[in-house]
Amino acid sequence: MPDARPDSHPDVTFDRGRQARIGLEEAVLAEPKTPEQIAAIIGDAMREERRLLLTRLTLAQYEALPPQQRSALDYCALSRSAILGALPPQKTTPRVALVSAGTSDAAAAAETRRVLAYSGLAATQVPDVGVAGLWRLLDREPLLREMQVVIVFAGMDAALPSVVAGLVPGLVIAVPTSVGYGVATGGRVALDAALASCAPGVLVTNIDNGYGAACAALRFAHAAAHPEDIHAKKKESR
Repeated sequence: MPDARPDSHPDVTFDRGRQARIGLEEAVLAEPKTPEQIAAIIGDAMREERRLLLTRLTLAQYEALPPQQRSALDYCALSRSAILGALPPQKTTPRVALVSAGTSDAAAAAETRRVLAYSGLAATQVPDVGVAGLWRLLDREPLLREMQVVIVFAGMDAALPSVVAGLVPGLVIAVPTSVGYGVATGGRVALDAALASCAPGVLVTNIDNGYGAACAALRFAHAAAHPEDIHAKKKESR
């Protein structure tokens, strides 16, 4: 049954039961919301003493919040994310790596890392190993082959996910980023390249969607750790 607690803003109906239903809490996509809507959502969470994850929260939006709310949030300007409440203990299984082609891809990788941490899953960061200097990636190959999930962030021609998927046996999730200039501007070339990868089994998120990549990894982790939940939900749906 859905949680019937009322929301304080008329435009908001927060999905409090999502964690129990699918194993992932609802995150608040802050960027398109008004300051009043964001403050109301945070205020409800504080009154109910529950944790909350906000994504795409700009610095201007964060600074517009009431002082009490700002002081209660762990805000990261790089990932544009904010966390209300303490992080849970960090699990190291499944083993997850965040591989970025360049320093310019750091924002998307940081968003993924924060979402994973919010959900209690640690990740190993492997930054700045793009294919323009392939030796950097090959030096990390032994480490990456030990990982069960490898999330790869790359803009421009987004060649890195295909190369990684040709080297490692784990699940590879590609996050095309909007990094680049000329025809690469905005990330569409990176998205098309990732979708057209000749490496088999590469999963692809939308452009700059570090949040979506983290959720895919968390679904994998939950299914691997709790296969009985999948069978139970199948029976419930019949």
